[in-house]
Amino acid sequence: MTTAPPSRTQRRKRHRLIAGGLVIVAAIAALVVFGLGRNLVYFYTPAELLAQGADAVDRPLRLGGLVQDGSVSWKPASRELRFLVTDGDATVEVRQTGVPPALFQGGMGVVVEGRYRADGTFHATNLMVKHSEEYAPPKPGEDPHDASKTLLTGEDR
Repeated sequence: MTTAPPSRTQRRKRHRLIAGGLVIVAAIAALVVFGLGRNLVYFYTPAELLAQGADAVDRPLRLGGLVQDGSVSWKPASRELRFLVTDGDATVEVRQTGVPPALFQGGMGVVVEGRYRADGTFHATNLMVKHSEEYAPPKPGEDPHDASKTLLTGEDR
């Protein structure tokens, strides 16, 4: 018993079904790729930024690294924050106007958004800190609300 070849109408239906499936798969792939792209945070390390030379000047970008210990200078009256970001190979001075995050301190990971200037400083408009996922309760007699005040006074914890 032989089967008849598919009719022209059946072939068109099959082609439309395959084409529709491909369109759906392409749409899902595009949503995944573009959705992930907007949520990923790319940044340059200080060495990568400095290697770009003049090409990096006055472009909006992100700089990431560690806040160099002892480099934080905070002036509460003018809300001026200065610190150094390092990757171990290079260091870039960062300036920001505004109140830093409560957890901000030397030795921690940071990503700053802003523009690198021709004078060699990075002017940040946004500062994001990476903190440990470990929670440490306040020490006996320590007020948890005082934790952020150490930045304002310059005292070490």
